[in-house]
Amino acid sequence: MELRFSLGNIHDAATTLLGSSQGYKVLAFHGQMGAGKTTFISALCKIAGVTDTVGSPTFPIINEYNTINGEIVYHIDLYRLKSNEEATAAGIEDCLYSGNLCLVEWPDIAPGIFPDKTLHVHISAISEEIRKIAW
Repeated sequence: MELRFSLGNIHDAATTLLGSSQGYKVLAFHGQMGAGKTTFISALCKIAGVTDTVGSPTFPIINEYNTINGEIVYHIDLYRLKSNEEATAAGIEDCLYSGNLCLVEWPDIAPGIFPDKTLHVHISAISEEIRKIAW
């Protein structure tokens, strides 16, 4: 599926993706720097009922959020890592195989750690205002 969206309708796009991702606990977001991965994940978290403040996990690598239903959502950013081994040492696999929703930026850095049932989402900038997301 493919969608185009702007900030004005990002929550509609996030709702559509979340509805289409039933059965997947790991969503891997591919895209260039500045494509809007973190912004889109923030919208997804809101739709998923996250009650915590959502921020970029670039420095902590893993952010853990709570939802209104008492569930945990992991937001993971692999940008600062260099390999599958570094991701494993950082505890990323524990999150990916936890059964909790995991939203991962820069999955190409450690492709060998992802479960077989991972939904790969590609996001790109069409213009200053418009983004395209495909899965």
